[in-house]
Amino acid sequence: MTPFSDPQAVARYAEDPTRFVPGFDAMQRMTTLLLAERAPDDARVLVLGAGGGLELKMFAQAHPGWIFDGIDPSAEMLHLAERTLGPLAARARLQQGYIGDAPDGPYDAATCLLTQHFMDMDERRRTAAEVRRRLKPGAPFVTAHLSIPQGDGARATWLSRYAAFAVAAGLDPEKAANMQRAVDTKTHILAPEQDEAILIEAGFARVELFYAAFSFRGWVAHA
Repeated sequence: MTPFSDPQAVARYAEDPTRFVPGFDAMQRMTTLLLAERAPDDARVLVLGAGGGLELKMFAQAHPGWIFDGIDPSAEMLHLAERTLGPLAARARLQQGYIGDAPDGPYDAATCLLTQHFMDMDERRRTAAEVRRRLKPGAPFVTAHLSIPQGDGARATWLSRYAAFAVAAGLDPEKAANMQRAVDTKTHILAPEQDEAILIEAGFARVELFYAAFSFRGWVAHA
């Protein structure tokens, strides 16, 4: 059972990003602002990795005219998203699956937050291309995830900092060490320049770094 299908782990999910992702709330606010630079008041927004519903809720509260398609492979996480949204859920169509299962759009904006480090290189390339295909010309795509240098021991250093941040936020050191090992062996973390190259190869323009917080990076790019 993965953490995203374990009901107990899912129930704790809302606490984790603010504890383990530096500047999580600010990153979400910045994402909202970056989308709003191009998205109209009645925007249709694609949210990939929408399980949990935290970004959906922030987007929906900030822009009452926006509607959303939220895609996530975990049914449990989508149930949590629906509960998180409450009455705002009427503006979000939640669908279990991956980018290939998403409607064709066209969308005024798209996001993929804290998700791509679960995808290998080939899946990231496919995902970026499929998101790009679904966007209107000039529409923004915001993505943020684990992204660290890989050579000369840098990967180990940055992963140890990731764990240290969790300990500073209150996580038991032994659990943090286990989390560090799991992240190292079970996720697909690329170097920042590789992440940027994938967006450019997919046809995005103006790939701009907007968020860098310890082991996390975020970019905005335009179709």
